[in-house]
Amino acid sequence: MLNDLELTGRSRTHIAQYSEPRFAAQPEAAAAFLDMRSDALRAGIDLLPYSSFRDFRTQLRIWNSKYSGAKPLFDINGRARDFTLLSASEVIGCILNWSALPGGSRHHWGTEIDVIDGVVMPPGYLPKLLPEEVAPDGLFWPLHQWLDHHMAEYGFFRPYLHDNGGMYPEPWHLSYAPLSIKALDQVTVELLIDAVQNADILEKDLVLEKIPDIYRDHVLNVSLPEESRLCN
Repeated sequence: MLNDLELTGRSRTHIAQYSEPRFAAQPEAAAAFLDMRSDALRAGIDLLPYSSFRDFRTQLRIWNSKYSGAKPLFDINGRARDFTLLSASEVIGCILNWSALPGGSRHHWGTEIDVIDGVVMPPGYLPKLLPEEVAPDGLFWPLHQWLDHHMAEYGFFRPYLHDNGGMYPEPWHLSYAPLSIKALDQVTVELLIDAVQNADILEKDLVLEKIPDIYRDHVLNVSLPEESRLCN
């Protein structure tokens, strides 16, 4: 069981750091991922973690960069939105379509890994983690076909499998079910408020007002492991 600081990314006492490949996760989740990676290598896929554990400060930096307009906001198809046409509430909604509230990110738990295939990337290619890469003609389509058939063997599933009215689909985001299901049960509205209220988050008052809805629509509103298996 994670404590409140671990659940919200304000501590990394539950996390171990790995170097080959470089990522950070809870040891049990990391061991399962490395086993899956070995299996993928035999199939000609270099399964790499692009993003894994993310602390509160990093998630806060992402939020503030997007709220200020320093980073783009995308629609469900990966097209950039016109930031100047959006109200404060709409900007928050657009951020939450792709990025979690600081303190409310599954990446805080050390159970989540965003994945890419190192074999197929041209030299110097920077992954976008947008729909174009996982479309049938996309660079990482073969990777995700392989994951469809094998990830459940290692305990992984896609929490953002469908557009459920919260986060947009993120096929690259894998979650280690034996630990993440337990972590999700621990997250509460009160915990999120506690994490946010002392943070230097842009538009804090409106964010705090929206936390009950964020908890319902963006924390709880995820696909379950059973849905991933049904799609295989």
